[in-house]
Amino acid sequence: MEPTSVLATISGRDRPGVTASFFAALAAHDVDVRDVEQVVIRDRLILAVLFDLRGDASALRNSVTQAARALGMESEVAVADSPSTHRPADRASRSHVIVIGHPLRPGALSQVAQRITDVGASIETVTQLSTEPAASLEMIVRAPDPVELRARLVRAAEETGLDIAVEPAGLRRRAKRLVVLDVDSTLIQDEAIDVLAGRAGVGDEVAAITERAMAGQLDFEASLRARVSLLAGLTTADLHAVRDDLRLTPGARTFVRTLRRLGYQVGVVSGGFTFVTDRFVDELGLDFAAANELEVVDGVVTGRILGAIVDRPGKASALRRFAEKFGVPLSQTVAVGDGANDIDMLEAAGLGVAFNAKSALRDAADTAVNLPYLDTVLFVLGISGDDVQEAADPSG
Repeated sequence: MEPTSVLATISGRDRPGVTASFFAALAAHDVDVRDVEQVVIRDRLILAVLFDLRGDASALRNSVTQAARALGMESEVAVADSPSTHRPADRASRSHVIVIGHPLRPGALSQVAQRITDVGASIETVTQLSTEPAASLEMIVRAPDPVELRARLVRAAEETGLDIAVEPAGLRRRAKRLVVLDVDSTLIQDEAIDVLAGRAGVGDEVAAITERAMAGQLDFEASLRARVSLLAGLTTADLHAVRDDLRLTPGARTFVRTLRRLGYQVGVVSGGFTFVTDRFVDELGLDFAAANELEVVDGVVTGRILGAIVDRPGKASALRRFAEKFGVPLSQTVAVGDGANDIDMLEAAGLGVAFNAKSALRDAADTAVNLPYLDTVLFVLGISGDDVQEAADPSG
Protein backbone atom coordinates (compact mmCIF):
# COMPACT_ATOMS: atom_id res chain seq x y z
CA MET A 1 0.00 0.00 0.00
CA GLU A 2 1.30 3.45 -0.91
CA PRO A 3 1.70 5.49 2.32
CA THR A 4 -0.20 8.70 2.96
CA SER A 5 1.55 11.82 4.22
CA VAL A 6 -0.06 13.15 7.41
CA LEU A 7 0.68 16.16 9.60
CA ALA A 8 -0.79 15.83 13.09
CA THR A 9 -0.69 18.78 15.49
CA ILE A 10 -1.66 19.07 19.16
CA SER A 11 -1.73 22.36 21.09
CA GLY A 12 -2.75 23.70 24.48
CA ARG A 13 -1.50 24.17 28.03
CA ASP A 14 1.76 22.33 28.60
CA ARG A 15 1.93 19.59 31.20
CA PRO A 16 4.02 16.48 31.85
CA GLY A 17 3.24 13.52 29.61
CA VAL A 18 1.87 15.33 26.56
CA THR A 19 4.54 14.07 24.16
CA ALA A 20 4.38 10.52 25.50
CA SER A 21 0.58 10.41 25.19
CA PHE A 22 0.64 11.82 21.65
CA PHE A 23 3.15 9.27 20.39
CA ALA A 24 1.29 6.49 22.19
CA ALA A 25 -1.77 7.40 20.13
CA LEU A 26 0.30 7.21 16.93
CA ALA A 27 1.89 3.93 17.99
CA ALA A 28 -1.44 2.14 17.53
CA HIS A 29 -1.11 2.69 13.78
CA ASP A 30 1.39 1.79 11.04
CA VAL A 31 3.33 5.07 11.01
CA ASP A 32 6.84 6.12 9.91
CA VAL A 33 7.81 9.42 11.56
CA ARG A 34 9.47 11.88 9.15
CA ASP A 35 9.75 15.09 11.16
CA VAL A 36 8.91 16.39 14.64
CA GLU A 37 8.74 19.92 15.99
CA GLN A 38 7.76 20.94 19.52
CA VAL A 39 7.62 24.51 20.81
CA VAL A 40 6.66 25.81 24.25
CA ILE A 41 6.01 29.54 24.69
CA ARG A 42 5.44 30.31 28.34
CA ASP A 43 2.97 27.53 29.25
CA ARG A 44 1.53 26.94 25.76
CA LEU A 45 2.73 23.91 23.80
CA ILE A 46 2.51 23.11 20.11
CA LEU A 47 3.65 19.67 18.98
CA ALA A 48 3.61 18.76 15.28
CA VAL A 49 4.52 15.38 13.80
CA LEU A 50 4.87 14.69 10.08
CA PHE A 51 4.64 10.99 9.19
CA ASP A 52 3.76 8.45 6.54
CA LEU A 53 0.66 6.41 7.33
CA ARG A 54 -0.22 2.98 6.02
CA GLY A 55 -3.81 2.33 6.95
CA ASP A 56 -7.04 4.12 7.77
CA ALA A 57 -6.61 7.89 8.17
CA SER A 58 -10.03 8.16 9.88
CA ALA A 59 -9.01 5.70 12.59
CA LEU A 60 -5.78 7.61 13.18
CA ARG A 61 -7.65 10.91 13.36
CA ASN A 62 -9.94 9.44 16.04
CA SER A 63 -6.92 8.25 18.06
CA VAL A 64 -5.29 11.70 17.94
CA THR A 65 -8.57 13.46 18.82
CA GLN A 66 -9.18 11.19 21.82
CA ALA A 67 -5.62 11.66 23.09
CA ALA A 68 -5.95 15.44 22.81
CA ARG A 69 -9.30 15.51 24.62
CA ALA A 70 -7.89 13.42 27.46
CA LEU A 71 -5.16 16.05 27.86
CA GLY A 72 -7.57 18.99 27.58
CA MET A 73 -5.88 20.08 24.34
CA GLU A 74 -6.82 20.72 20.72
CA SER A 75 -5.68 18.68 17.73
CA GLU A 76 -5.62 18.84 13.95
CA VAL A 77 -4.83 16.12 11.42
CA ALA A 78 -4.05 17.13 7.83
CA VAL A 79 -3.80 14.41 5.18
CA ALA A 80 -1.86 15.05 1.95
CA ASP A 81 -2.22 13.31 -1.38
CA SER A 82 1.30 11.91 -1.49
CA PRO A 83 3.92 10.58 0.94
CA SER A 84 6.31 13.00 2.64
CA THR A 85 9.34 11.28 1.15
CA HIS A 86 10.95 12.84 -1.93
CA ARG A 87 9.95 16.37 -0.87
CA PRO A 88 11.62 18.97 -3.12
CA ALA A 89 12.75 20.93 -0.06
CA ASP A 90 14.95 18.00 0.96
CA ARG A 91 17.31 18.95 -1.86
CA ALA A 92 17.81 22.42 -0.40
CA SER A 93 20.51 23.40 2.07
CA ARG A 94 19.75 24.29 5.67
CA SER A 95 21.17 27.40 7.30
CA HIS A 96 21.07 28.99 10.74
CA VAL A 97 19.87 32.58 10.54
CA ILE A 98 20.48 34.59 13.72
CA VAL A 99 18.57 37.87 14.04
CA ILE A 100 19.61 40.28 16.81
CA GLY A 101 17.93 43.56 17.66
CA HIS A 102 17.49 46.04 20.48
CA PRO A 103 14.55 45.75 20.31
CA LEU A 104 13.14 43.33 17.73
CA ARG A 105 10.21 44.98 15.96
CA PRO A 106 7.51 43.00 14.10
CA GLY A 107 7.90 45.15 10.99
CA ALA A 108 11.62 44.44 10.79
CA LEU A 109 11.07 40.71 11.31
CA SER A 110 8.45 40.80 8.55
CA GLN A 111 11.04 42.26 6.17
CA VAL A 112 13.54 39.54 7.09
CA ALA A 113 10.94 36.82 6.56
CA GLN A 114 9.98 38.33 3.20
CA ARG A 115 13.61 38.35 2.01
CA ILE A 116 13.80 34.66 2.92
CA THR A 117 10.63 34.00 0.94
CA ASP A 118 11.96 36.02 -2.03
CA VAL A 119 14.73 33.45 -2.63
CA GLY A 120 12.34 30.49 -2.48
CA ALA A 121 13.47 29.53 1.02
CA SER A 122 11.32 28.33 3.90
CA ILE A 123 11.62 28.86 7.64
CA GLU A 124 11.46 25.51 9.40
CA THR A 125 11.85 26.64 13.02
CA VAL A 126 12.15 29.85 15.00
CA THR A 127 13.66 29.78 18.50
CA GLN A 128 14.19 32.62 20.98
CA LEU A 129 17.85 32.76 21.97
CA SER A 130 17.81 35.75 24.31
CA THR A 131 16.00 38.80 25.59
CA GLU A 132 18.99 40.56 27.20
CA PRO A 133 21.22 42.45 26.54
CA ALA A 134 19.49 42.24 23.17
CA ALA A 135 16.65 40.17 21.79
CA SER A 136 17.74 37.43 19.39
CA LEU A 137 16.06 34.70 17.38
CA GLU A 138 17.50 31.69 15.61
CA MET A 139 15.78 30.43 12.47
CA ILE A 140 16.48 27.19 10.66
CA VAL A 141 16.01 28.09 6.99
CA ARG A 142 15.97 25.69 4.06
CA ALA A 143 17.09 27.48 0.90
CA PRO A 144 17.80 26.30 -2.66
CA ASP A 145 20.69 28.81 -2.91
CA PRO A 146 22.44 29.64 0.42
CA VAL A 147 24.67 32.23 -1.28
CA GLU A 148 21.68 34.17 -2.52
CA LEU A 149 20.02 33.79 0.89
CA ARG A 150 23.04 35.37 2.57
CA ALA A 151 23.16 38.21 0.03
CA ARG A 152 19.47 39.03 0.51
CA LEU A 153 19.81 38.97 4.30
CA VAL A 154 22.86 41.27 4.18
CA ARG A 155 20.61 43.77 2.43
CA ALA A 156 17.84 43.09 4.95
CA ALA A 157 20.23 43.95 7.79
CA GLU A 158 21.01 47.28 6.13
CA GLU A 159 17.31 48.00 5.59
CA THR A 160 16.14 47.10 9.09
CA GLY A 161 19.13 47.97 11.29
CA LEU A 162 19.11 44.44 12.68
CA ASP A 163 22.21 42.26 13.01
CA ILE A 164 21.72 39.14 10.89
CA ALA A 165 24.13 36.21 10.74
CA VAL A 166 23.86 33.29 8.32
CA GLU A 167 25.79 30.07 8.88
CA PRO A 168 25.52 26.60 7.32
CA ALA A 169 23.73 24.10 9.50
CA GLY A 170 25.45 20.92 10.62
CA LEU A 171 28.16 19.64 12.90
CA ARG A 172 30.78 22.12 11.69
CA ARG A 173 28.87 25.02 13.22
CA ARG A 174 28.69 23.28 16.60
CA ALA A 175 32.38 22.37 16.58
CA LYS A 176 33.89 25.83 17.20
CA ARG A 177 36.53 25.48 19.93
CA LEU A 178 38.84 28.52 19.95
CA VAL A 179 37.96 32.23 19.96
CA VAL A 180 40.41 35.08 19.28
CA LEU A 181 39.53 38.66 20.14
CA ASP A 182 41.07 41.93 19.08
CA VAL A 183 41.59 44.19 22.10
CA ASP A 184 41.23 47.90 21.33
CA SER A 185 37.59 48.83 20.59
CA THR A 186 36.64 45.14 20.83
CA LEU A 187 37.52 43.61 24.20
CA ILE A 188 37.89 47.12 25.61
CA GLN A 189 36.08 50.35 24.79
CA ASP A 190 39.26 52.38 24.40
CA GLU A 191 42.15 52.67 21.96
CA ALA A 192 44.99 52.27 24.43
CA ILE A 193 47.51 54.12 22.28
CA ASP A 194 45.22 57.14 22.10
CA VAL A 195 44.90 57.15 25.90
CA LEU A 196 48.70 56.97 26.19
CA ALA A 197 49.01 59.80 23.71
CA GLY A 198 46.66 61.95 25.73
CA ARG A 199 48.81 61.38 28.78
CA ALA A 200 51.91 62.33 26.75
CA GLY A 201 50.26 65.48 25.39
CA VAL A 202 50.28 64.29 21.76
CA GLY A 203 46.69 63.13 21.54
CA ASP A 204 45.66 64.93 18.38
CA GLU A 205 48.69 63.81 16.39
CA VAL A 206 48.35 60.15 17.38
CA ALA A 207 44.55 60.05 17.01
CA ALA A 208 44.81 61.24 13.41
CA ILE A 209 47.32 58.51 12.57
CA THR A 210 45.20 55.86 14.39
CA GLU A 211 42.07 56.73 12.47
CA ARG A 212 43.80 56.53 9.10
CA ALA A 213 45.44 53.20 10.00
CA MET A 214 42.21 51.57 11.23
CA ALA A 215 40.43 52.70 8.08
CA GLY A 216 43.08 50.93 5.99
CA GLN A 217 44.56 54.14 4.58
CA LEU A 218 48.04 53.65 6.08
CA ASP A 219 50.42 50.72 6.45
CA PHE A 220 49.88 49.51 10.00
CA GLU A 221 53.52 48.85 10.92
CA ALA A 222 54.75 52.22 9.72
CA SER A 223 51.89 54.03 11.40
CA LEU A 224 52.40 52.16 14.67
CA ARG A 225 56.11 52.98 14.79
CA ALA A 226 55.30 56.62 14.07
CA ARG A 227 52.74 56.78 16.87
CA VAL A 228 54.96 54.98 19.37
CA SER A 229 57.82 57.36 18.67
CA LEU A 230 55.59 60.16 19.96
CA LEU A 231 55.22 58.35 23.30
CA ALA A 232 58.90 58.64 24.21
CA GLY A 233 59.34 59.96 27.75
CA LEU A 234 56.33 58.28 29.35
CA THR A 235 57.20 56.32 32.49
CA THR A 236 56.20 52.88 33.74
CA ALA A 237 53.97 54.68 36.24
CA ASP A 238 52.17 56.29 33.29
CA LEU A 239 51.75 52.88 31.63
CA HIS A 240 50.31 51.36 34.79
CA ALA A 241 47.91 54.25 35.29
CA VAL A 242 46.63 53.96 31.71
CA ARG A 243 46.38 50.17 31.93
CA ASP A 244 44.31 50.31 35.11
CA ASP A 245 41.89 52.89 33.68
CA LEU A 246 41.05 51.00 30.48
CA ARG A 247 37.37 50.01 30.31
CA LEU A 248 36.11 46.60 29.27
CA THR A 249 33.40 46.58 26.61
CA PRO A 250 29.95 45.87 28.14
CA GLY A 251 29.39 42.13 28.12
CA ALA A 252 33.10 41.27 27.85
CA ARG A 253 33.27 39.42 31.16
CA THR A 254 30.11 37.49 30.33
CA PHE A 255 31.45 36.66 26.87
CA VAL A 256 34.74 35.23 28.13
CA ARG A 257 33.27 33.48 31.18
CA THR A 258 30.56 31.78 29.14
CA LEU A 259 32.93 30.51 26.45
CA ARG A 260 35.48 29.23 28.95
CA ARG A 261 32.84 27.38 30.97
CA LEU A 262 31.60 25.83 27.72
CA GLY A 263 35.10 24.52 27.02
CA TYR A 264 36.38 27.04 24.48
CA GLN A 265 39.96 28.31 24.40
CA VAL A 266 39.73 32.12 24.52
CA GLY A 267 42.46 34.69 24.01
CA VAL A 268 43.49 37.99 22.47
CA VAL A 269 45.62 39.03 19.52
CA SER A 270 46.33 42.74 19.56
CA GLY A 271 48.12 45.33 17.49
CA GLY A 272 48.44 47.15 20.82
CA PHE A 273 50.74 46.40 23.70
CA THR A 274 51.64 43.58 26.06
CA PHE A 275 51.30 45.75 29.17
CA VAL A 276 47.58 45.99 28.29
CA THR A 277 47.00 42.35 27.35
CA ASP A 278 48.82 41.15 30.49
CA ARG A 279 46.14 42.82 32.62
CA PHE A 280 43.28 41.02 30.89
CA VAL A 281 45.00 37.65 30.72
CA ASP A 282 45.14 37.80 34.53
CA GLU A 283 41.78 39.49 35.08
CA LEU A 284 39.68 37.36 32.73
CA GLY A 285 41.67 34.13 32.83
CA LEU A 286 42.47 34.20 29.11
CA ASP A 287 44.25 31.19 27.61
CA PHE A 288 46.65 33.08 25.33
CA ALA A 289 47.71 36.53 24.12
CA ALA A 290 49.89 38.16 21.49
CA ALA A 291 50.73 41.88 21.29
CA ASN A 292 53.57 44.35 20.74
CA GLU A 293 56.10 45.17 23.46
CA LEU A 294 57.10 48.74 24.17
CA GLU A 295 60.79 49.25 24.90
CA VAL A 296 61.30 50.66 28.39
CA VAL A 297 64.77 51.60 29.63
CA ASP A 298 65.31 52.69 33.23
CA GLY A 299 61.57 53.09 33.70
CA VAL A 300 61.11 55.34 30.65
CA VAL A 301 59.46 54.57 27.29
CA THR A 302 62.02 54.97 24.50
CA GLY A 303 59.55 55.34 21.64
CA ARG A 304 60.57 52.01 20.08
CA ILE A 305 59.04 48.54 19.85
CA LEU A 306 60.86 45.33 20.69
CA GLY A 307 60.73 42.41 18.27
CA ALA A 308 58.43 41.78 15.33
CA ILE A 309 55.30 43.87 14.92
CA VAL A 310 51.91 42.20 15.39
CA ASP A 311 50.30 43.78 12.35
CA ARG A 312 47.57 42.65 9.96
CA PRO A 313 49.37 39.50 8.68
CA GLY A 314 50.89 39.04 12.14
CA LYS A 315 47.43 38.73 13.67
CA ALA A 316 46.50 35.95 11.24
CA SER A 317 49.82 34.21 11.98
CA ALA A 318 49.11 34.42 15.71
CA LEU A 319 45.68 32.85 15.18
CA ARG A 320 47.24 29.96 13.28
CA ARG A 321 49.94 29.58 15.94
CA PHE A 322 47.46 29.39 18.81
CA ALA A 323 45.15 27.05 16.88
CA GLU A 324 48.09 24.71 16.29
CA LYS A 325 49.16 24.96 19.95
CA PHE A 326 45.74 23.86 21.18
CA GLY A 327 45.21 21.29 18.41
CA VAL A 328 42.23 23.12 16.90
CA PRO A 329 41.63 23.13 13.11
CA LEU A 330 41.22 26.63 11.67
CA SER A 331 37.70 25.66 10.60
CA GLN A 332 36.83 25.44 14.32
CA THR A 333 38.12 28.91 15.22
CA VAL A 334 36.31 32.23 15.61
CA ALA A 335 37.92 35.67 15.27
CA VAL A 336 36.30 38.92 16.43
CA GLY A 337 37.63 42.37 15.56
CA ASP A 338 36.78 45.90 14.50
CA GLY A 339 39.46 47.31 12.18
CA ALA A 340 41.16 46.85 8.84
CA ASN A 341 44.19 45.23 10.50
CA ASP A 342 41.88 42.39 11.61
CA ILE A 343 40.91 41.42 8.05
CA ASP A 344 43.50 38.65 7.56
CA MET A 345 42.71 37.17 10.98
CA LEU A 346 38.97 37.07 10.34
CA GLU A 347 39.47 35.58 6.88
CA ALA A 348 41.75 32.86 8.31
CA ALA A 349 39.25 31.86 11.00
CA GLY A 350 36.40 29.44 10.47
CA LEU A 351 34.02 32.26 11.42
CA GLY A 352 34.97 35.93 11.24
CA VAL A 353 32.80 38.39 13.20
CA ALA A 354 33.04 42.15 12.66
CA PHE A 355 32.15 43.88 15.95
CA ASN A 356 31.01 47.51 15.57
CA ALA A 357 33.51 47.53 12.77
CA LYS A 358 34.87 49.80 10.09
CA SER A 359 33.39 49.19 6.62
CA ALA A 360 36.56 47.53 5.30
CA LEU A 361 36.25 44.78 7.90
CA ARG A 362 32.48 44.37 7.59
CA ASP A 363 32.95 43.63 3.90
CA ALA A 364 35.50 40.89 4.66
CA ALA A 365 33.75 39.30 7.66
CA ASP A 366 31.33 36.37 7.62
CA THR A 367 28.92 38.35 9.76
CA ALA A 368 28.69 41.63 11.67
CA VAL A 369 27.36 42.62 15.08
CA ASN A 370 26.68 46.31 15.56
CA LEU A 371 25.26 46.43 19.09
CA PRO A 372 27.64 47.71 21.81
CA TYR A 373 27.53 44.49 23.86
CA LEU A 374 30.27 41.94 23.31
CA ASP A 375 28.15 39.09 24.69
CA THR A 376 25.72 39.44 21.76
CA VAL A 377 28.41 37.66 19.71
CA LEU A 378 27.53 34.55 21.76
CA PHE A 379 24.17 34.43 20.02
CA VAL A 380 25.88 34.31 16.63
CA LEU A 381 27.52 31.11 17.89
CA GLY A 382 24.09 29.68 18.76
CA ILE A 383 24.63 30.07 22.50
CA SER A 384 21.34 30.98 24.18
CA GLY A 385 20.52 33.28 27.06
CA ASP A 386 19.79 30.19 29.17
CA ASP A 387 23.30 28.88 28.39
CA VAL A 388 24.75 32.22 29.47
CA GLN A 389 22.82 32.13 32.74
CA GLU A 390 23.92 28.57 33.45
CA ALA A 391 27.55 29.51 32.82
CA ALA A 392 27.18 32.43 35.25
CA ASP A 393 25.99 30.13 38.03
CA PRO A 394 29.05 28.90 39.96
CA SER A 395 27.12 25.81 41.05
CA GLY A 396 26.13 25.00 37.44
